[in-house]
Amino acid sequence: MDSFFFNITDRCYKITELLTHNEQHVIRVDISNGLVFFDISLSLSEEKVLRLKNLDRMNFIVSAGQGNCLIKDNLTENTFKIIEHNTYLFATSRQDIEIAIEPAKKSELFILFISDFFIKRYLSDNAYEPINFLHKKLQEEVSLELVNETATDALSLYLIDKIVTAKNSEKMNSMISEHRAIEYMIHRFSLLDLHIPTAHTPEEIEIAAQAKEIILQTYKRPPSIKELAKQCGTNDFKLKKYFKKIYQTTIYVYVQKVRLEKANLLLRENMMSVSEVANEVGYKHQGHFSAIFFKTYGVYPKDLKNSL
Repeated sequence: MDSFFFNITDRCYKITELLTHNEQHVIRVDISNGLVFFDISLSLSEEKVLRLKNLDRMNFIVSAGQGNCLIKDNLTENTFKIIEHNTYLFATSRQDIEIAIEPAKKSELFILFISDFFIKRYLSDNAYEPINFLHKKLQEEVSLELVNETATDALSLYLIDKIVTAKNSEKMNSMISEHRAIEYMIHRFSLLDLHIPTAHTPEEIEIAAQAKEIILQTYKRPPSIKELAKQCGTNDFKLKKYFKKIYQTTIYVYVQKVRLEKANLLLRENMMSVSEVANEVGYKHQGHFSAIFFKTYGVYPKDLKNSL
């Protein structure tokens, strides 16, 4: 059985037009050894099925811009529904998969396939980093597992566009595309909510979880640490200690993380300006919001808005 990825030792960039008709297309791009994406844009009156049958260990990320599809695992007979405006991260150690794109006036899908040997290049000493977690999972016998599902945010759309349009570059399209693909992976993998397994007392778990729930409800105008501790029935010293132990981050950093993730989703909406988004997630000054956003994601919010 052939490998889905390159069966060659050198690295190259290869574009394969699997279907082109008027403005419709299914394009496969082999960015480099172990990194492949599908760019799909179709108008369908009946279901279109793409088949994937290999013995490759891989993660793949599916982003549905418009339209819906089903991913059918013929080995386990499990079916996953892919809904427009959402992004899904899968793990699989062997494939007999059908991607069934449902009839729609417009269907747009982007799928990035990442081999385990590509991921292996970036393993770290921290066993609980997302990249290590994903590589370990791929060494198991996983037919097809949904690892993560979130709404597609503005940064994801921005990076997908950069990956796809890199094929139009006259020079170094492989390097440009791989660079953007890695940025995209970093962003998507960072959304995984992984916890380091350590011994927790029931009190620690309860207080940290209660604080997290309050933050998720009040992130625009969160209470002070002292007030949050009071609401959780503890003191600020214990609250900060327990929260850091359970979630591996400080309360301040977590609040900022929640705000930026919410902003990233809102920036996808054409009806809101950058200043309105900033205010909606709790930042009084657009400049301060833009600076924090750039420091976190490497791109300014206005540039995301302009690219959509």
